[in-house]
Amino acid sequence: MNRPITRRRFLGTAALSLPALLPGLSAMPALAQDAREALGPKQGKPTRGPHPLEALMHEHPAALKQELRGVHPRVFTTAAGLADLRRRATGSHRDAWQKALAGLVAMRQEPAPPPAQERRAQNTVAIGIAGAALAYRIEGDERYLAAAKRYMDAAVSYPVWGYTYSKPDVDLAAGHLLYGLGMGYDLLFDVLSDEERKRYRDKLVRQARLLAAHFAPKPGKTYSYSQNHCFIPIAGLAVAVYAVWDDAPEAATWAALARAIFTRVLQVAAPDGYFYEGVEYWVFSMPWIVHALDAFAHAAGDDMYNHPALRNAHLYIAHSLTPNGQDIFDFGDAFEGPHTRARHGRDAARTHPGGKLHSNYNLLYRLAAVSRNQQAQGVADWMASLGHTCAEDFWTLLWHDATLPASPITALPPYHHFTDLGTVYWRSGWTKDATAFAFRAGPPEGHHAATLLAALPDWHLSMGHSHPDAGSFILYAQGTYLSGPMGYAGIPRSNLSNTLLVDGQGQANEGHGHDAFAGYPYARLDAIRMPRVELTANGAEIVADLTGAYRPELGVEKLERTFVLAGGTWTVTDRLRATRPVVLTAQVHGDSAIAAAGPQRFVVAGKPAALEVDIGTAAAKAVVEPGVVTAAGPPGNVDKGPREERGVVLRVSLPAAREATLVTRMRPVRG
Repeated sequence: MNRPITRRRFLGTAALSLPALLPGLSAMPALAQDAREALGPKQGKPTRGPHPLEALMHEHPAALKQELRGVHPRVFTTAAGLADLRRRATGSHRDAWQKALAGLVAMRQEPAPPPAQERRAQNTVAIGIAGAALAYRIEGDERYLAAAKRYMDAAVSYPVWGYTYSKPDVDLAAGHLLYGLGMGYDLLFDVLSDEERKRYRDKLVRQARLLAAHFAPKPGKTYSYSQNHCFIPIAGLAVAVYAVWDDAPEAATWAALARAIFTRVLQVAAPDGYFYEGVEYWVFSMPWIVHALDAFAHAAGDDMYNHPALRNAHLYIAHSLTPNGQDIFDFGDAFEGPHTRARHGRDAARTHPGGKLHSNYNLLYRLAAVSRNQQAQGVADWMASLGHTCAEDFWTLLWHDATLPASPITALPPYHHFTDLGTVYWRSGWTKDATAFAFRAGPPEGHHAATLLAALPDWHLSMGHSHPDAGSFILYAQGTYLSGPMGYAGIPRSNLSNTLLVDGQGQANEGHGHDAFAGYPYARLDAIRMPRVELTANGAEIVADLTGAYRPELGVEKLERTFVLAGGTWTVTDRLRATRPVVLTAQVHGDSAIAAAGPQRFVVAGKPAALEVDIGTAAAKAVVEPGVVTAAGPPGNVDKGPREERGVVLRVSLPAAREATLVTRMRPVRG
């Protein structure tokens, strides 16, 4: 996902421009995300026999339906469908549609001029095309048509779709623009001149050809099916191919390829609905899964929606919201920790426009409609009532089935154990003043991945957006985010979360790039387990085995964390057994300040509540230090960002020993 270079308090470098951070950037060739990541496809040693994707392409060709050939529109709707949407726009969906029209990006700003290398600039153009084109077909207002063409012309003018210096023409922006220009071409086909049709069609075919060649299966090629840099570009291809089906001889091959890759995307998705790349990436990525599946369903009559990951997605996003409804339990690469929670910096305008969370909640309307899921419908309604925003409000006109009853949010159990990803969410209720926590102890892509890896030789993992945070917790009470991680990191490390260090070292292969798990045996990660999880209306008890998270050379034989909420107090008990004397360190993060309040007692500042931390082990020594993170760098070099201060951290350590027990108690107090 595209991330901004933030201008915070940098350590060891000033707030530099992109070229200053990376001299010669404009002349750089295409790069990987960093040296240890492989986003999208990766060519390995050639293997014998056909590629597994080829069999899937043959089995599910996803050809354009015969009755849609030679007619437009056809990708997401038809002329008859548009008539029904116009009725919705003036009837059952009037308020939502008027909100969408008021927010159309193409009516509020000019498209970025070429070469459009600013962060997310081309993505915005794609969304602008789609929204304005649909608005014209619903409203018939020439202003929307003019705006759509202006944005389509901008897309055609870009010599490279994406960044010239990082995966040009085959990455996220290419996927966005294939979707946007493809949707515009399809919806507006009948009102475009012959010259306009040719210009837009030629650009679509050219870009689809480049992207499809990059993703084409070859013996030994593997794909990061679960990673957004794989499926977002392919989602754009899935839309564009049906738009130009009549005019591109390779269209049938492209459609089959896109469908085959999405077969794998769903196959590797966590069945419990948890999104391993974090909430920020759910917001960014889930639209593309829905757009692709909608294109397959409508244009090819190939409905792929019947999957547990999609049926359970509403549980993930509902439980990921903190009780105030505007912040998140931010595991992994999600926002910027203390900065986002304080709404500081330019990134807050993206994550919380107008102070409200940008959650893309209208996706849940589509997922609810296809499975007749009243619970998902209710979660979407609840998020809408919180004032959340969506990047593409105009899709609510198509996605929201107003005839489907909505289950109230209060009917959803206030706690949930995502068993595959090993994550527990608990709250005392669905009110804004509820006490709540989240606790994580599982492998980064879930337990199911351990089995699938052996069965899918064409899948490689790319887990950079997951953090080495097994055993970490996030606490919330009395309207206050009390303690949690430091947010999106160019180099994720365990010292950014409320988890444990051994001899000052964190988990997996942290510290060598954006993917802390690169080269680390997934079988060890799969050994991270929660053998006991008891959740009741009054509290919780969780026992987690974290042993597999730590490299064998650290000497950890057994590391167990017990996390208990009872009587308004969180008690954490850590038990270590090692082959040699090691120092065990527990961590509690704060957004602003942590102060000593007596022997073995500290207060993590917050408003309206603070967090009191009592160290229950006499031998423990505590220090308070600044929270320091390597922030995200520019595309292609995400691990090359500046060092940045975010909040503070209390680190509690025991003397080196082969066996150790550390007890920490935490409770909310008046801020």
